[in-house]
Amino acid sequence: MTSFTAVLAAYQDLPTRVHSLMLSTVNGTGQPQASYAPYVMDGDYQIYIFTSGLSAHTANLQTTGLASILLIEDEAAAPQVFARQRITYDCRASLLPRGTDHWEAIADRFEQRFGEIIPMLRSLDDFQIFCLSPQAGRFVMGFGAAYAVDPENLSQLVGPPQTGPDEASA
Repeated sequence: MTSFTAVLAAYQDLPTRVHSLMLSTVNGTGQPQASYAPYVMDGDYQIYIFTSGLSAHTANLQTTGLASILLIEDEAAAPQVFARQRITYDCRASLLPRGTDHWEAIADRFEQRFGEIIPMLRSLDDFQIFCLSPQAGRFVMGFGAAYAVDPENLSQLVGPPQTGPDEASA
């Protein structure tokens, strides 16, 4: 069995190893929609996505203010495709006002992480930045190793591993 220290280190490392997240939103009629978006995360585990106003998930985030996201280990890096490391977060979504210092600072972080495409996206008026604030989360290290994220300190996990009916879908 992996030590809790090693599990915590894997949880804290996964967001640095993946550059995009799977995004689940619902529209105004409750129809679920799946998408993905490149992201940046700050030291407080606030997650930012830079999205086109033409995309369905942007409209959904503006309408509901809710999202579920998945950060998942690359299949090629996983020793077992059925047991890929992954983090899920239930988030509140808020739009950053364009032109503010905060918006500019986050756009700069996107440029540092993703390079030359970001200045072009910054120039397009329909591109917006959302902050996804995790309210709850779960980290799956592998088979039988699912941990709740501490909602009071998102950099920490709550041990021991969770067991029960949720684990099979974790």
